[in-house]
Amino acid sequence: MEPNIPEEQPTQTPNTKSCETRVRVRYAETDQMGVVYYANYLVWMELARTDYCRAMGIRYRDMEVDDGILIVVSEANCQYRRPARYDDEVIVTTWISEASTRGMRVDYDMHEAVSGGRIAKGYTKHVFCGRDVRPMRLPEKYWAVFGIEEKTAIKSNLVSGGASDGRVAG
Repeated sequence: MEPNIPEEQPTQTPNTKSCETRVRVRYAETDQMGVVYYANYLVWMELARTDYCRAMGIRYRDMEVDDGILIVVSEANCQYRRPARYDDEVIVTTWISEASTRGMRVDYDMHEAVSGGRIAKGYTKHVFCGRDVRPMRLPEKYWAVFGIEEKTAIKSNLVSGGASDGRVAG
C-alpha cells in the first residue's frame, strides 16, 4: 500500500500548493469490463485543474470573459497503474510543476480514497492564448497564482521576444 499523499508536492517553481478533488466513479464512466474508460481520467484532470484554479482564487471563466485569456492544452499524458471501478471514490491531487508567462505544466496524482492505492498519474501542458487563440504573455495579476516569479517572467519575455502589448512575437 502506498503512503498518503503529502499536502504539498515538490515542484520546479515556488508554487508548491496543491489541491484535492474528489470524484465518485459513475456507472456511465465505466466500460464493458467494469472499469473506468481511459479517456475519463483526462476529464477528471480537467475538473481537478479547474478546482485548483478556484482554490487559488481565480476562475477559468473569469479569465476568459474578463481578460480574454484561454488556457490551451498543448500536451496530455496519463499513466495508468490500476483500474478504478464503479462507485470508487478517487482523489485527484493537482499542482503546478512548471510555469512561465507563456505557459505551464500541471501534474496530477490519482489515488483510490479508501485504500490510498495509486490509480494513475499524469500531466497536462498549457499555453496561455488570447481570444484569437494566439499565444500571449500572461498578465502580471495572475503570476502568483501560477507560481511565476518576476525573474522567471523577465527571462520568459526575453526568450520569446515578447511584444509590449502582451502578445508573443513570432
